[in-house]
Amino acid sequence: MKLILKFNLAFLVVFLIGLAVSGYAARDLLQSNAEHEVLDTAGLLIQKAEAVRNYTAQQVAPLLQTQMKYTFLPQSVPSFAAIEVLKGLTQKFPEYTYKAAMLNPTNPRDRASDWEADLITHFKQDAEAKEIVGQRDTPAGRALYIARPIRLSNPACLQCHSTPTAAPATMIEKYGPANGFGWNLNETIGIQVVSVPLSLPLARADKAWWTVMAMLTGVFVVIGLTLNLMLWKLVIQPVTRLSALADRVSMGEMEAPEFSAPSKDEIGVLSDSFSRMRKSLQHAMKLLEG
Repeated sequence: MKLILKFNLAFLVVFLIGLAVSGYAARDLLQSNAEHEVLDTAGLLIQKAEAVRNYTAQQVAPLLQTQMKYTFLPQSVPSFAAIEVLKGLTQKFPEYTYKAAMLNPTNPRDRASDWEADLITHFKQDAEAKEIVGQRDTPAGRALYIARPIRLSNPACLQCHSTPTAAPATMIEKYGPANGFGWNLNETIGIQVVSVPLSLPLARADKAWWTVMAMLTGVFVVIGLTLNLMLWKLVIQPVTRLSALADRVSMGEMEAPEFSAPSKDEIGVLSDSFSRMRKSLQHAMKLLEG
């Protein structure tokens, strides 16, 4: 097996191992970054919803107390306000969703689905839990969600949600007496949940991965071609010439041309050694002839 073939086989093995390891590490890093990007987006949305809820409860609802005696204004409800503020985003990007999901809501649109009810049950069982992050399949693809508990900490809320008789007549008139009652102080009544799609960031990560792999392959190919050229010009070609000359000299062809290598590397040292050996051989031959 020729030297250049051995070299290329070894280089190919190293290239494939390096490409596989680099590809695995790059894919894992890119997908991890994509998931962190989605998580940051979901966290920002749920923080925005929380800010709207607090603003509504602390500043908007007190201003509407007088009007609430004559007609029920859902704009005074923190969950309603958060949903309405984020509705513009969810309408433009329907794969992004926000919901204040409850087991026993006043407004039927806030009723929890099965998977949301499971999260509420988890928060009910673990009073110390502050947040759940997970993934689920949706019609639009894989999605990441953040869920936070809604716990009844304000006693003023019981005025509307303890019993139908204690609730404002305007609220009963709008939503009826069947839902949204029986709540207790410090009880987990629902969750805020934001879902953000994973498919697009992961698709971007895959595209970036293919770009990285193409660049790595290109770099390895350029390095391989450069090393092959250097190996051929600096090692194989001089050694081939020296080998052919050695064959001629060993057959007694003393008039064969000199081999010169101007470089001071190993090939140059080998050339000098061969020249000295050739001169010694010529001198020995002359002694034998004499």
